[in-house]
Amino acid sequence: MTAKPKPRPLFLGIDTGGTYTDAVLWSETEGPQQGPNKGKVLAKAKALTTRHDLAVGISGAVDAVLHKAGTDPAAIKLVSMSTTLATNALVEGQGGRVALIMIGFSEADLARDGLKAALGTDPVVFCPGGHDVHGNAAKLDLSGLEAALPELGASVSGFAVCAYFATRNPAHEIAARELIRDRTGLPVTSSHELSAKLGGPRRALTTLLNARLISMIDRLVAATEGFLAERNIAAPLMVVRGDGALVSAAFARQRPIETILSGPAASLVGARHMTGLDNAVVSDIGGTTTDVAVLDGGRPRLDPEGATVGGFRTMVEAVAMRTFGLGGDSEVALEDGALNPRILLGPRRLVPLALAGIAHGDAVRSELERQLRAPNTGRMDGRFAVRTGVPDRLAAGLTAPEARLYEAIGATPLALDRLLTSNAQNATLNRLVSRGLVHICGFTPSDAAHVQGKQSNWDAATARLGAELFARKRDGRGQPIAASPEVISERVLVTLTRWSAEYILETAFAEDGLDGAATVAHALVQRAVDAHPGIARLSVALDRPVIGLGASAPLHYAGLAPLVGNECVVPRDTDVANALGAVVGQVRVSAEARVSQPKEGLFRLASGETVRDFLDEAAAIAAAEADVRAIVAQRARDAGTDSAEIDVATEFRVSTVEAQRMFIEAHVVAVASGRPRIAV
Repeated sequence: MTAKPKPRPLFLGIDTGGTYTDAVLWSETEGPQQGPNKGKVLAKAKALTTRHDLAVGISGAVDAVLHKAGTDPAAIKLVSMSTTLATNALVEGQGGRVALIMIGFSEADLARDGLKAALGTDPVVFCPGGHDVHGNAAKLDLSGLEAALPELGASVSGFAVCAYFATRNPAHEIAARELIRDRTGLPVTSSHELSAKLGGPRRALTTLLNARLISMIDRLVAATEGFLAERNIAAPLMVVRGDGALVSAAFARQRPIETILSGPAASLVGARHMTGLDNAVVSDIGGTTTDVAVLDGGRPRLDPEGATVGGFRTMVEAVAMRTFGLGGDSEVALEDGALNPRILLGPRRLVPLALAGIAHGDAVRSELERQLRAPNTGRMDGRFAVRTGVPDRLAAGLTAPEARLYEAIGATPLALDRLLTSNAQNATLNRLVSRGLVHICGFTPSDAAHVQGKQSNWDAATARLGAELFARKRDGRGQPIAASPEVISERVLVTLTRWSAEYILETAFAEDGLDGAATVAHALVQRAVDAHPGIARLSVALDRPVIGLGASAPLHYAGLAPLVGNECVVPRDTDVANALGAVVGQVRVSAEARVSQPKEGLFRLASGETVRDFLDEAAAIAAAEADVRAIVAQRARDAGTDSAEIDVATEFRVSTVEAQRMFIEAHVVAVASGRPRIAV
């Protein structure tokens, strides 16, 4: 009697984006099939991301997938998730209010690496202490921090701690971390936990951003875990990191900064899986951002300097991704002061009017109709404010004007021309938006697509009213900028495609090391679309195809090929590329140690949170390699794999003096990788 074939395990992929949450159910293919296309998408679905309660959007997408596939939830053995929430938060300047603790630094250090701009109005405390390059300690004094903790504990959502040369000796960061946890119970991020690289201000910046993101990623993981428990899905939960690797949800909760570019990284893995292309430029357009990266030899290029998001260069190892504030939900604005003003897009995301019309149709449409009846256009026409619905504790630390305006805004969109009475209030509103407390609703490319009949999932009537209001705006001659909603909508969509081409070419030029990439890209696309291109004939062609990803890629990238000089491939499952990439990746973690020579004959090893001295170089190196192997093995288990392969590499810095080898430093790196563990 032939034995019944054992059912293959099912894998659930989830991507929580700024606008949509995607879900895909995937299974490995039976038999010996190998290569990038191994596996099969059994079902896929989308639901709106619900920022006030992420579980609602997640359950909507996953329940739809389970219904389509007709599968038993118990058959799911692994759940993996990518997210653009952290990326979008940094692009839009959002996140919790945190306190930055700088040990051994001066106020002048805030001016370096964009740290002061990133800090904004959040509090900072300077404490004496820190270490030198060899890990020797200065005197630590935490009395100022101790005095400030009662007030800070009541007004921030977390702390970021960075000490001078903490990568060579983290003792002072650990002391501050334990004091803060003991007195406040709030989350604390220490810089040595995130990066082993030198460069205090940039390490402090990375730590600050990590602390800001903790509550956001914590809410996402908690919402997902709660949903899975309700559906009796007893499977490990993984999260995609910014380099495309998978880590456990608990790992991601502690290091949410590593999930910046998570969604785009997952999309690269998905793009390679769906197309089999080893070399391509991948452009992923979402609701808030367009993310462009390069595939070389089947692997995404990584950024050796650290990921740059929202204008901030971090120390997070991630795909060499350029993120632009351009998407289907980008703010549509008009260039100021020009006779023939250009359409401007982004970088801020708005809630599309068509989407607002789904939940609040009558309230929104009646206000738009009122504004259309006015004889003259208003500066705030077509704009609304609405609360995001985040927990009240995240509104801690508001100034009196911010608190008053926040109280005036509710769960139903309120027209800005009724809400705001001065320019100062407009600035106050923008601060509430930056804190993630309020959304602005307005005209977007998604609305333009609804007006053109190229998108139909939301309320087209509300979108058309918004387009009609925008078309009434005046140019420098006092004339309406467009004759109809259809005309202005077409201009918006053409502009989005043009800007997409510019960003793709800009990324290619930057990858080639060319200066002025943005200017050249703009000029080339301008000449390509102009009816009278000028005396100089310019053309450009990519050496590899573009893979267009995102639900709106078939619409916005239809006219892309002639602008970039190569074909644009839009895969069948492009709308769930991120969710698919989330389930076909591997766990990959690393650990580092350094051996220095503070004085001749003394070898100092800094690994993990320990510092040890040796009298013999070989013994120090052997201990370093043993340490990183043990540390990375534990990290791999924490990150979610029981079958990690570990590679250790040691790089020496030496000099030769009078034909004698002189040891300077050794850098030891261990990398562990393996498939994530699945439920039995």
